[in-house]
Amino acid sequence: MKVTEIRNKIIEKGLKVTPQRIAILEAIIKLNNHPTAENILDYIRDNHPNIATATVYKVLDALASNKLIKKVKTERDVMRYDAVMESHHHLYCSESDRIEDYKDNELNELLEKYFETKGIPDFQIEDIKLQIIGKFMTNR
Repeated sequence: MKVTEIRNKIIEKGLKVTPQRIAILEAIIKLNNHPTAENILDYIRDNHPNIATATVYKVLDALASNKLIKKVKTERDVMRYDAVMESHHHLYCSESDRIEDYKDNELNELLEKYFETKGIPDFQIEDIKLQIIGKFMTNR
């Protein structure tokens, strides 16, 4: 994704365009591996050597609350970030802490139909996403 596209996404959400917001969103997109805040900081420090850790966390919270990214919490309670906003699930490797996207429209339909029929009393479902925990058998 180009910087102009990232800038437009930020503007569409009514946020002020800053170099930090552009750099952090661009890092999440380019890293494409559900990075942690520290991974993002390491990635952008070459071009933004003076960026504060607190700034990265504030920007990540602003991007997540404005639905430009999603937060993904691992089994080890590590917060990771995902720029893929389309409906998808995650494969989580319990050995390596690696996360990969898992897209399956049939599974999405099955889950949606199940909860439409069954429902959960006194609870309004906003989104359904699975985190499938296991071990990758090969390096991908």
